[in-house]
Amino acid sequence: MAQFATFDDLSRFNKDLQKSVLLKEASSSKVGKSVFLSHSSKDKEYLPAIISILKNHGGRVYVDSEDDRLPTPPNRKTANILRETVNSCLRFVLFITTNSKDSRWIPWELGLADGEKGFWPIALFPTAANTYEQSWSEVEYLGLYQRIVWGKIKDVTEKDGWIVLNHENNTAVTLRRWLTED
Repeated sequence: MAQFATFDDLSRFNKDLQKSVLLKEASSSKVGKSVFLSHSSKDKEYLPAIISILKNHGGRVYVDSEDDRLPTPPNRKTANILRETVNSCLRFVLFITTNSKDSRWIPWELGLADGEKGFWPIALFPTAANTYEQSWSEVEYLGLYQRIVWGKIKDVTEKDGWIVLNHENNTAVTLRRWLTED
């Protein structure tokens, strides 16, 4: 059975990571990035774990949290840089938690990705306090997208691992395949 990641899982992953190095590397430049990682600023503490998971499966991750090209406070230039970066990345991953509903930027970034890329290149990475808390991730437009979850693909993978699940037709591919295939 496919399971959401939990905050405890991500905290365990974070424990052994060089967090500042991962964040700086992911924020450094849009050049050569293959995955735009959208997230709520309230979930920043979990970003190193998500970046590491995506990186270990072939993704070259961009996050905006420490991108020094972005002005403070956000303005039109911010929107243009983010639009350009979303469009240049092959994949769009939305790290989604219950905090995501408060973000002003997440719906905008997801809308950009959906309009530019369509269904296949977009996946949610839902995370909750418990693996069984899944209904919130299907509310409104969130139910349209594939999900990165922990599970096994019958007759394809021998053991559990990160997969991209299309819950509509109950099919999946490995995260590595999804991140690296055109």
